[in-house]
Amino acid sequence: MFDTPFHASWDTKPRLHWDATIVRITTDQGLVGYGSGDLMMGFAAMSICSSPGSDGDRAALPRPVAHQFPLRPLLAVRPGAVDLAGKITGQPCWKLLGGLSDRVRAYASSGTLRDPGAMAEVAESYLAQGFPAMKIRFHRGNWRDDVKALEAVRARVGDRLELMVDCNQGWRLPWDTEAPWTLKDAVRVARELERLGVYWMEEPLHRADRAGMRALREATDVRVAGGEMTRELYEFRDLITGGCLDVLQPDAALVGGITGLRRVALMAQEHNLIFTPHTWTNGMGVTANAIWSPAWRMRRSWSFRSTRRNGGWIAAII
Repeated sequence: MFDTPFHASWDTKPRLHWDATIVRITTDQGLVGYGSGDLMMGFAAMSICSSPGSDGDRAALPRPVAHQFPLRPLLAVRPGAVDLAGKITGQPCWKLLGGLSDRVRAYASSGTLRDPGAMAEVAESYLAQGFPAMKIRFHRGNWRDDVKALEAVRARVGDRLELMVDCNQGWRLPWDTEAPWTLKDAVRVARELERLGVYWMEEPLHRADRAGMRALREATDVRVAGGEMTRELYEFRDLITGGCLDVLQPDAALVGGITGLRRVALMAQEHNLIFTPHTWTNGMGVTANAIWSPAWRMRRSWSFRSTRRNGGWIAAII
């Protein structure tokens, strides 16, 4: 349960609690790997006979588990398998995966909507904490009101912060009946974001509108980002070959764990695209996405950490 309601920008209902399942994978020698995911009703206990890492392929460490269980529990099991493999081999997971550093670049992101003045204050506080970049949420009902908040931030911090925008148009919760932007809406917003020097616009159209994303990408200089709800690798392949995205944002909790992140990262590298893991789950989900970032060196990469602080959320992306 939350101490105070969390008013997520993408949810019209205040959130009072966060449901999750904690997964423990134990060996007969007493080592324990931890993972987490959504509620896994009916999967209180499972027996895994595989030995993580026994095939010698570090990138495929969780794969022996893949054929034994349905998708949803597997999404929580895979990060636990990597955690366990790190403990078996006596090294942190970022190093196990080939990482070169235990430090990553991060950006701050508020999950709530604020008035322009309050948003500018938050941006200044993030800057004081040392963040080099910030992501601002849209979804106020009228994109012109969203742009006013963005303008207030730019006026306050100038060029001292790199700014990104999450348009929150990619998907809807069942009780949110607001229609997503049309292509013409998105193009008009993109023109404003160009004027304000925004690095990327995230989910500016419904996630199924691939033709629209391709047309938008061709019409604007702002990078188009998306993919947080994309579960299948072939979907990422189609988004890439269809020219829909500049920034790929898979989430380890949905795309098949850290192994899935690696595969999407390789696709991003092959097509000269930006790769940045998405996350908005609990601390274990954040960690699963974050530990792949030091193992991946690209021309520009960001990754994600989220922490609740002072009634809001702080998200750091690499």
